[in-house]
Amino acid sequence: MIEVLRAGLCDLVMDQGRPGCGALGVPAGGAADPAALAAANLLVGNDEAAAGLEIALLGPSLRFPLGGVVALTGTRFAATRSSGVDLAWNETLVMTAGETLSLERAEAGCRCWLAFRGGLLVPRVIGSRSTFLPAGFGGHLGRALRAGDMLAGGMPSGGVRLLRAQPPPGLEETSLRVVAGPQLGQFDEAGLTAFFAGTYRVGAASDRRGLRLDGPAVTHARVELPSQGVLPGAVQVPPDGQPMVLGWDGPVTGGYPVIAAVVTADLPKLAQLRPGDAVRFVTVELERARVLAAAQWEIEELA
Repeated sequence: MIEVLRAGLCDLVMDQGRPGCGALGVPAGGAADPAALAAANLLVGNDEAAAGLEIALLGPSLRFPLGGVVALTGTRFAATRSSGVDLAWNETLVMTAGETLSLERAEAGCRCWLAFRGGLLVPRVIGSRSTFLPAGFGGHLGRALRAGDMLAGGMPSGGVRLLRAQPPPGLEETSLRVVAGPQLGQFDEAGLTAFFAGTYRVGAASDRRGLRLDGPAVTHARVELPSQGVLPGAVQVPPDGQPMVLGWDGPVTGGYPVIAAVVTADLPKLAQLRPGDAVRFVTVELERARVLAAAQWEIEELA
């Protein structure tokens, strides 16, 4: 059992999402960095698909009446635990009965993931425990956590192993690597130059549905398109020329031309962008994107 003493800015119950539900108009959603949540789950002895918390920008204060085993991955937040024991990232952490874990502001980046041994037991909706805020379902009552909420955990089995995780390299780089989008040929030379040579800033209206970018306008032929399937990381260009990068809770279809798509290996970087951050795009070949996508977190046992 976990008690929410103070809610953060946006604390959401998340698992690996709802892949394959696009025909229902429901995006895959789930953790913005599924590999980071999976690694946190492995550190506490869970299956990779167990539900945990995704925490953005400003974290909550959580009390563990019966104790527990947790792990934090993603960007580091200013954080304390009431026992005074050091709080490490990417490691197994044992919480004593009655102990409090408090996460303040993110030191850099935007999001972290908190896994609990046994997982979080909220009802499955369309096969997933993930929160889908736009429709208000999944997770804990279809919303972000609030002070006073109580979260139930599953019953763990087996002993506790103390583990450490190492994320794949390259996540600290600031540029986003992309492959060509299906409508790349619709953009003129000026538009392509603006997109690939320009620097954009993440707009204040950005959220899990997508990142709105402010910067050089990208010109294109303004051809009316039929709706097409789209995925997180697709870079759409609306009539005003300001690109939008679709997020995890974004639409499953769209009618704006897609100039590029962020490669799978760099989707975790999207999860860490906050309003005001600078964004640049760099092209890579499709085969290189496949190689980059194969990088994995490394898990080792602590001595």
